[in-house]
Amino acid sequence: LFGAIFVWMTVMTIRTSLAVSLWDTWPSYAANPWAVATLYDAYFGFLTFYVWVAYKERPMWSRVVWFVLIMGLGNIAMSFYMLIQLMRLRPEEPAEAILWRRTR
Repeated sequence: LFGAIFVWMTVMTIRTSLAVSLWDTWPSYAANPWAVATLYDAYFGFLTFYVWVAYKERPMWSRVVWFVLIMGLGNIAMSFYMLIQLMRLRPEEPAEAILWRRTR
């Protein structure tokens, strides 16, 4: 799932960026109340996910890097973070272990 989200969002972001500049469309986007509400919804979701990342990541530099990546890249960064967490999972660990802070 997270691999598919990462690939899909990366391809769609590149494809859309090549078709039209975000900066060129911003005035009409910002004038649409539903677009603005959706943007707030997305960023509150990013912030909620980041709170969990900040809990998991101990070094401050890592927390700062992930904050910038999540706020800048959204679901691309979030799915990448999840893929990293899944790859770090030891064979004997249950899947829910990705939710916990590592002791080592």
